[in-house]
Amino acid sequence: MFRSILSKPFASWVVSQQNAWASKPSETQKKVFNYLINSAKNTVFGQDHDFKNIRTYQDFRHRVPVRDYEDLKPYIEQVVAGWKDVLWQGKPVYFAKTSGTTSGTKYIPISKESITYHINSARNALLAYIHETGKSQFLDQKLIFLSGSPILDTKNGILTGRLSGIVNHHVPNYLRSNQLPSYQTNCIEDWEGKLEKIIDETIHKNMSLISGIPPWVQMYFDRIQARTGKQIKDVFPDFSVFVYGGVNFEPYRAKLLESIGKKIDSIETYPASEGFIAYQDAQNVEGLLLLLNHGIFYEFIPTEEYFKEKPKRLSIEEVEIGVNYALILNTNAGLWGYSIGDTVKFVSKNPYRILVTGRTKHFISAFGEHVIGEEVEKAMKYVMELHKEVEITEFTVAPQVAPTEGLPHHEWLIAFAKLPQNMEKFVTDLDKKMCELNSYYDDLIVGNILKTLKITILPSDAFINYMKSQGKLGGQNKAPRLSNTRAIADELVKFAK
Repeated sequence: MFRSILSKPFASWVVSQQNAWASKPSETQKKVFNYLINSAKNTVFGQDHDFKNIRTYQDFRHRVPVRDYEDLKPYIEQVVAGWKDVLWQGKPVYFAKTSGTTSGTKYIPISKESITYHINSARNALLAYIHETGKSQFLDQKLIFLSGSPILDTKNGILTGRLSGIVNHHVPNYLRSNQLPSYQTNCIEDWEGKLEKIIDETIHKNMSLISGIPPWVQMYFDRIQARTGKQIKDVFPDFSVFVYGGVNFEPYRAKLLESIGKKIDSIETYPASEGFIAYQDAQNVEGLLLLLNHGIFYEFIPTEEYFKEKPKRLSIEEVEIGVNYALILNTNAGLWGYSIGDTVKFVSKNPYRILVTGRTKHFISAFGEHVIGEEVEKAMKYVMELHKEVEITEFTVAPQVAPTEGLPHHEWLIAFAKLPQNMEKFVTDLDKKMCELNSYYDDLIVGNILKTLKITILPSDAFINYMKSQGKLGGQNKAPRLSNTRAIADELVKFAK
């Protein structure tokens, strides 16, 4: 009872602080910029890039190029080797370990300054929800966070693990007593074994909040329904808040809500190993609030400029609504001009709110069409609203450049929980929407360079089995929404019906 009561005045204070910095975006980002440059001017990176003579953002752009992990790796390897004052003052307190496609294992530094923002941002997302809705009773019941293992290794004395596992060590004491699963269960590495234990621990508890990546939450729900024969609302009658991040919720919404059996509130977050970037601060407003005072100075590159030798780099006051940008971070953990690999677009500038629209490396442009994640997800959402009987668990899209017969096409590999009543119309509606969303794709269809998209039907558990075959089942892992090669598609086709 005390948690729900005390949370309301605290939420009011947090939101007033949030509104204060959000109402002064340029001033807020300039303060962050100056703090970052002054803090790092005596580091190896700061000396290499003449931070002592940086006075303006223009100075910074001139001295610091845009880099991805591979480009920054020589500095990161020094940090991993145990050197101090390389990218940021002192040594990191953690390395967040992530898997990269070209880099193998990536070690993202987390400093004592940045870990605070990772923790407080997740808390503030909940408090913004409480302040807006007045609903706080969920804090007095059981909360579940489906996450990676909290077991941490050490790398030259620095604790190392998955971001969700690191954050697990910082859950506030007032939430520890009602947090599930137990620490011992969270430490199980095998996802399927862990999931069964999680169900054992939670199935008879009064769960009110569930947090996790949608496909893994769906797997949790499916297993509960298989055990009980009941919808989730009948297993957890007080379940009222779903917190998620990492993927667009829309393709999963219908199936998840059917599993739950009632409408519930949801809170979207945008955490990354590199920093906590944004969260949903209002239930009925589009977009996520960009966190401008959380130790990150943001830059934005229009996506059409991204692969140029000298792309245009913009600060927050230079962005426009509705334009896709590659997101660039400069952080209080020592990432400089860092391309995180995500694309975003602004839907509001008062305050600054964003949508995550895709990945810089996840697109299809086998014929110059440059189809992006936002477009395929919009098309899927549209067609599922037309064909309300359809339920999917996951999908991805890849080009078929050299089919055994006929013209090249885009192949949509869709794991259906419920098939369309009229598959031919489903395909037609989906392709028509893609033509509306992407004029280059439309030109290729009209010009008979591409034929209408093809759907490959997959069983509902195909992506789970695929991820298992890749050793990436559970935790924070997710399949790419689309790719310009057939590496994933060719593996998934093996699971086709």
